[in-house]
Amino acid sequence: MDFALPPEIEDLRQRIRAFVAAEILPLEAEPESYDDHENIRLDLLDELRAKAKAQGLWALQMPEARGGRGLPVAGMAACYEEMGRSIFGPAVFNSAAPDDGNMILLEKIGSEDQKARWLQPIVDGEVRSAFAMTEPAPGAGSDPSAMQTVAERKGNSAWTIHGRKWFITGAGVAQHFILVAKTSDDPRKGLTAFLFDRDQPGWEILRRIPIMGPEEHGGHCELAFDGLEIPDENRLLGVGDGLKVTQIRLGTARLTHCMRWLGMAKRALEIAAGYVSERESFGSKLKDREGVQWMLGEAAMAIEVGRLLTMKAALKLDGGDFARKEVSMAKIQVSEALHKAVDTAIQLCGARGYSKDTVLEWMYRYARQARLVDGASEVHKMVLARFLVEEGQDFWGWA
Repeated sequence: MDFALPPEIEDLRQRIRAFVAAEILPLEAEPESYDDHENIRLDLLDELRAKAKAQGLWALQMPEARGGRGLPVAGMAACYEEMGRSIFGPAVFNSAAPDDGNMILLEKIGSEDQKARWLQPIVDGEVRSAFAMTEPAPGAGSDPSAMQTVAERKGNSAWTIHGRKWFITGAGVAQHFILVAKTSDDPRKGLTAFLFDRDQPGWEILRRIPIMGPEEHGGHCELAFDGLEIPDENRLLGVGDGLKVTQIRLGTARLTHCMRWLGMAKRALEIAAGYVSERESFGSKLKDREGVQWMLGEAAMAIEVGRLLTMKAALKLDGGDFARKEVSMAKIQVSEALHKAVDTAIQLCGARGYSKDTVLEWMYRYARQARLVDGASEVHKMVLARFLVEEGQDFWGWA
């Protein structure tokens, strides 16, 4: 097994690392760089995005014909990790959720007309997007079959939407939305996916839900649909293919979360290692104490296991596999490794780590959502158990 990156991917990775170090990291230390929701201020983001485009570091996941770099998923894994070194990084390169997952989905399954109308403006950075699936109880969460939002046919040319969605990431600033709604009672073919525009009537944002924060641009919103009309031409795939759409989107999207989180986890240990290398206590540097070394070593190993699982899943996706169990393993491991790394860094940095003098407290609050978003860890463990029972010894195959 050769773990070396192809030269062209390694070149991009190094260029992203240099860009993050020179252009983005210095902004994190300046309070005025942040908006009211603790993300990068939009005018600064626009400036950095222009620089990233000029250096050919824009939308790496998209084909070159769309203005991207056409990287395979394995190449994305290496480069997204470098972006994630900065808490502002992924948004700068147009590789942040939810736009990242929405772009990948639309490129895979959209018609050419749909790509021109709904995808290309997101790729170009002209608009942002959201994926509207999760609902308040008793509606759909980890179980899409519980969907309560309904799409009813209006003649042969349109659909009318009624229902509620919540915790829809980015909805506060999104222009383009992907919506999943119930179109029949069929347990496997009862959902359908649609596209709609922010300016269409028949829906509203009820609130931007307060969270621990920090937040993505546009927050996490609760939406109400009361007669939103969607032309049938804005349906994604066939009627009843909504579950397939969610599976196509979430497989890669979950893994790109892992890629970005690995960069954040490594940054947390970077901050901690720098501190313990300088801080003296009781006559010696903290880095020379066995207890400190154990803490750093355990966290570093957890990150490396996450990197290997993520790259394995990426290679499976590149090979055309859904990689469901591989993605689930990566999602569990990396979300827990992120929390372990940040918690370890705060503990080693002491009061300074708990303060806002570093970005560790920002990371700590952000990291807690990692074990929840795109499927709670317990749900992914259920997926793994099902595969284990079905596959037996083949669960551990090398293919």
